[in-house]
Amino acid sequence: MVIPTRNRAARLKALLDSLAAQAAPEFEVVVVDDGSTDATARVLAEPPMPVRAVRGPGRGPAAARNLGWRAARGRVVCFTDDDCRAAPGWVAALLDAVGGADAMIAVGRTEPEPSDAGRQSAYTRSNLVTGLNRDFHTCNIAYPRALLERLGGFDESFRHPAGEDTELAWRALESGAAPRFADGALVWHAVHDVGWAELVKRARWRTDVPRLVRRHPGLRHHMHRGIFWKREHALLAAALIGIALGRFTRGASLALALPYVRFCRGLHGSYAGTLAHLPAQLAVDGAEVAALVVASARERTLVI
Repeated sequence: MVIPTRNRAARLKALLDSLAAQAAPEFEVVVVDDGSTDATARVLAEPPMPVRAVRGPGRGPAAARNLGWRAARGRVVCFTDDDCRAAPGWVAALLDAVGGADAMIAVGRTEPEPSDAGRQSAYTRSNLVTGLNRDFHTCNIAYPRALLERLGGFDESFRHPAGEDTELAWRALESGAAPRFADGALVWHAVHDVGWAELVKRARWRTDVPRLVRRHPGLRHHMHRGIFWKREHALLAAALIGIALGRFTRGASLALALPYVRFCRGLHGSYAGTLAHLPAQLAVDGAEVAALVVASARERTLVI
């Protein structure tokens, strides 16, 4: 098992406690500390179970995960993140899903951390995986070691924590690996109160997406209308077109903005909340669209 970590000592402690309580065949835990400056060292010095602590290279999550799985000795490598907590039986369910195959990707169920449920809002981020999807997040996934060795692991040119896990999985699928969903392999993912301003800054993480789609065109079948990475990006584009054409259509084209407004209402709970949060929501979605457009021009692959 491989866990990259950076400055999440309390979350890492909760994860290790949950792993210590697993009813599973013997397994090892490799934690790659990628430059933490908080109490992570103390957590790793007194773990609730045997842990191999490895110092990370400080080059992002792809490099940290590569260091971790290469240091591991098991035939199957399970990945999770330092902001997750494993339900009892998680390890056993993932191992059962992989079985004896050397070309299998096992994806487990991921739900928001129950104790964080009341914090969820339009500006929080967590993870919800209830079946196979396009992303194959490493918060809850397992690969046979032989498959990782054959593929060379994660592409370390993906420096942001977005896209490197999807890219590896699609490379595996294109090489003939089969995906399997393990419903009983449950982890709970923390709900992070990020805030709209930080989400605008994180829009730069999307700059790797056009490169990802250029490498793996099959991803377009899982995108909204084959062009939009997120459905809300399409709604925002339609709204902007409707507003731009408003004076030429005597306002009729403004109807194109209604689906985006309804989307915002779903996020913010009411039309009053939508009105109050609209500038921030536009900033978040607009920053992502802008980052994708710029990266699309660089990669000569249209993704919005």
